[in-house]
Amino acid sequence: MPTLKREITICNKLGLHARAATKLAVLASEFDAEVTLNQGEKKASAASVLGLLMLESGMGKSILVEATGADAEIALEAVCNLIHARFDEES
Repeated sequence: MPTLKREITICNKLGLHARAATKLAVLASEFDAEVTLNQGEKKASAASVLGLLMLESGMGKSILVEATGADAEIALEAVCNLIHARFDEES
């Protein structure tokens, strides 16, 4: 199965903080796909809140989202949409 990839920039003021990481992990767990986020040398499963927090992704950081599996295309789209929508937060 091919791995789909998309680069995206964290655009919310607080970055990938605990509440945002939890939203992302819950969303990623809904799909039959392995979704990972890469920032430089760091890599984390999108389904792991702790792993996401360890990326230390602040506002303006560029991350690479990768998805593999039966739902890879829709999982990638959903994760990128959540990040683009600033994790549904005000800023």
